[in-house]
Amino acid sequence: MMNISGLIITQNEEKNIQQVLECFDFCNEIIIVDSFSTDKTVEIAEKFPNVKIIQHKFEDFTKQRNLALDTAKNDWVLFLDGDERITPELRKEIIDELNKDQQKDAYYFYRKFFFAEKPINYSGTQTDKNFRLFRRSKARYIAGKKVHETLEVNGTIGEFRNKLLHYSVSDYESYKQKMIHYGVLKGQELAIKGKKYSILAQYAKTAFKFFKAYIMRLGIFDGKEGYQLSYLQSLSVFETYESLKKEQN
Repeated sequence: MMNISGLIITQNEEKNIQQVLECFDFCNEIIIVDSFSTDKTVEIAEKFPNVKIIQHKFEDFTKQRNLALDTAKNDWVLFLDGDERITPELRKEIIDELNKDQQKDAYYFYRKFFFAEKPINYSGTQTDKNFRLFRRSKARYIAGKKVHETLEVNGTIGEFRNKLLHYSVSDYESYKQKMIHYGVLKGQELAIKGKKYSILAQYAKTAFKFFKAYIMRLGIFDGKEGYQLSYLQSLSVFETYESLKKEQN
């Protein structure tokens, strides 16, 4: 199997860093781009072999990710978030794929979403997928996107059958703060692109986001958690326009 670089960007991930770094056990290099964590993230990470830690002030997610790509020495990279976990079945599938004579240039990972360790089946998570394994020489995150960073792939694309576990929500309040943060960054991104604030668009898109997640994407069948997820997704849209409004004042 060819060499792989495991990549991750962090900020105060002491609750996650041990487990996510263990998912890189088949990588011969681990690159961590840390935004000056004030907890034990770096201390825990330094205990792992083949780890290189880069301290870089956070500007946006895209810049952090591209810095990790530029630092890696291998062409193949496995890029995980702190709240993601590779199952034994997915690990085997990745290794088997990379042992083949021919590979794609980038692979989608479908993700299984958890809310405080409770599995979520709907609420828009059914089709959630992201690129996580790819060749650096064939892909790069598109500049200008401050949040919901997008990988541009100049090559062939595949996908894995086994899902990545995504423990995105440890508790309601922390996820609420994450959604607000995402909304603020998205508003700044829209302002840079010349988007004009509209109170009509703010309220219409906020309402539609909730309706889409809770009704159209069947969040109603996820119980209380489905309602909370749908609300917080719509809150992020509302905060996007609040951020855009502030940028234009």
